[in-house]
Amino acid sequence: MAEKNKIYFASDLHLGTPDAQSSLVREKLFVQWLDEAKQDAAEIFIIGDIFDFWHEYKTVVPKGFVRLQGKLAELTDAGIPVHVFTGNHDLWMFGYLEQELGVKIYKAPIQITRNGKKFFIGHGDGLGPGDHGYKFIKRIFANPVAQFLFRWIHPDVGVKIASFFSHKSRFGVKGDKKVLETFKGEENEWLVQYARRVLEREPFDYFIFGHRHLPLDLAINEKTRYINTGDWIDYNSYAVFDGTGLTLKYYKRQ
Repeated sequence: MAEKNKIYFASDLHLGTPDAQSSLVREKLFVQWLDEAKQDAAEIFIIGDIFDFWHEYKTVVPKGFVRLQGKLAELTDAGIPVHVFTGNHDLWMFGYLEQELGVKIYKAPIQITRNGKKFFIGHGDGLGPGDHGYKFIKRIFANPVAQFLFRWIHPDVGVKIASFFSHKSRFGVKGDKKVLETFKGEENEWLVQYARRVLEREPFDYFIFGHRHLPLDLAINEKTRYINTGDWIDYNSYAVFDGTGLTLKYYKRQ
């Protein structure tokens, strides 16, 4: 029996988009990955944008994604801690996933230490310089009054409207070709700049973010690395810490 000593990190599934069929393919693949990770996982971190849109009404949640939810419940029932971060697409989580699946929800970055290594972990949205338009919108979405008013929209209407705009914000196209994220250079990567500023106050071994949809492994200095976990739309990428080092990997169906 494998020793459960690894920590897994993944992000940005955006389940529900661009259509139900392709979303289901991604969901099944991710569930298979979780099933394999279960064999030696000490902890699992899913750092944002599991869903392309998610909103919990008091008595209603978006339908679908039951394979993933069932697998997450299975993991926590087996005693494996599952940490879920809200992202910019699924920030309206209000307790359902914690109560039903036993996962731990985070709405802001956290700091942890494992095997003497110090981690800074977060989805990454709204951090660093720039992106002022999104930061303004996020304050509105996080406002309790705005959340209360949205609940008064019938779920069939509210979810459809929100899903439309959520899809538009993520799946950019030029003509008929999907536009992939590209590396902007360290000086123009906002999350890299954010990590550098944090390091001025406190040392870390690893910064782990999602949000960019681009797998990245960059040395910020001699002791610190920046890891972006990419996504499960184009890359099926994830990171794993084996107690000694952190590795960025890509999953292929067995």
